[in-house]
Amino acid sequence: MTSRNLAKTILFGVIASLVLVTSADLTPAWAIQCAPYARSISGLDLHGAAWTWWASADGRYERGNTPRIGSALVFKKLKGMPSGHVAIVTAAVSARLIKVNHANWVHHGRQGRVETDVAIYDESPNNDWSQVRVWYAPVRDLGVKVYATYGFIYPAGASGRAPDRWRSES
Repeated sequence: MTSRNLAKTILFGVIASLVLVTSADLTPAWAIQCAPYARSISGLDLHGAAWTWWASADGRYERGNTPRIGSALVFKKLKGMPSGHVAIVTAAVSARLIKVNHANWVHHGRQGRVETDVAIYDESPNNDWSQVRVWYAPVRDLGVKVYATYGFIYPAGASGRAPDRWRSES
């Protein structure tokens, strides 16, 4: 393969893999995977697969099991989700219900898509957010699968108030 063909192949791959996402209540963002998207809206300086954020945050950010607006909920990896997942809390609705913004959750031709104000329900027996169910748009209800999480990472200086760009226009 010539260097020109290689350059074209790389450029095509990059263009094909990026998805420009626009939402009514969110400025356009390049959202390929959940981790880069979460980093871009949270201010957390963490890198790598989503599930690695928990250990990477140790000693750098406060962590806990109580949701706060602006915090990152980190999902553990599993066979069907080898990179784990990360979502940013936009609202605490009740002791067991939060809303999040996240990317790349629903597939079926929608890979890389950003979803805003998505419900996540705490299924853990001790109300510690270690087991959750996530709203699944195709069925318009919480999904049946329960996901294990590490907990929440709190960005430094988090006000507990959602930035204006996160709030829905109602």
